Amino acid sequence: MAKATRNVIVGSRIGLHARPASIFVQAAGATGHRVIITKANGDDADAASILSVLALAVAHGESLTLEVEGDNAEAVADELAGLLVSDLDAL
Repeated sequence: MAKATRNVIVGSRIGLHARPASIFVQAAGATGHRVIITKANGDDADAASILSVLALAVAHGESLTLEVEGDNAEAVADELAGLLVSDLDAL
């Protein structure tokens, strides 16, 4: 199974809380891939779980590692990384 990893800086001005987290989680879940996000301190979350993502308390400007497993993992990782670096509050 293919695996892709991206290191990103969170662009949403309030971090991954409420609306930005919801947008990201919906996109991650819709891929059908296993997607994990990991903070620099090693805490990680299933990106398809809103409760897990919110529990990470990811702040604006924080570094995350995004891991995607499945067919076409590179393209999916690029798409999801693009969301994480965007200001999802502005959508």
